[in-house]
Amino acid sequence: MGFSADSRARFNLAQVSVLVLEETPLGMSILVQILGGFGARKVYRCDTVEKAERVVREAEVDLLIIDAMGRSGAGFDFVRWLRRSGIRPNCYVPVILTAAHTPAMAIARARDCGAHIVMAKPLTPRAMLDRIIWVARAGRRFVECDGYVGPDRRFRDAGLPRGLEFGRRREDGLMLPG
Repeated sequence: MGFSADSRARFNLAQVSVLVLEETPLGMSILVQILGGFGARKVYRCDTVEKAERVVREAEVDLLIIDAMGRSGAGFDFVRWLRRSGIRPNCYVPVILTAAHTPAMAIARARDCGAHIVMAKPLTPRAMLDRIIWVARAGRRFVECDGYVGPDRRFRDAGLPRGLEFGRRREDGLMLPG
C-alpha cells in the first residue's frame, strides 16, 4: 500500500459515485472536500443511516465511506444490513469504514460486518486515496454464508519488515460496544 508523492500519476474519480455516511458536519465537509479534490462529482451526503439506506435502494453507487458513528456503532450495523440486503449491485460495493477510535475490537467488528478496510481519523487526502486505490486493486472475492457476507477476510498482509520493533495496540477503555 502507498503511492509516491513524486509520482506523476493522476487519479480522477469523476465517473465514480460515492455515498458518504457521516453524522458530523465537519467530518462530512472534510470527506466531501477530499473526494472533490480527486474529481468526484457525484457524492451522496448522508448524515443518518435512514438517508443512506434510501440512497442505496434508489441509486447505484461505486464506493461507500461509512463512519462507525461513535459509541452507537450504527455505521457497523449499516454495513451489515447492506451486505445482507440483496440490493444489487450495491450490496457488493467496496466499503471504507472510518472511526475516531480503532481498538482491536473495533477493527474486528468492522471486518466481521463486511467492510473492506478501516481508517482511523483524522483522515488525510493521501491516506484516503491510498485506501481507495487499495480496495480498487485488491480484487478480494466476495463471500456469502450463514454467518458472514462481505469481502473475503483472508488476505495476505506482509506486515512490518523483519527487525522492526513495534508495540501492541493500546487497550482502550473507550471501546465500542460489541
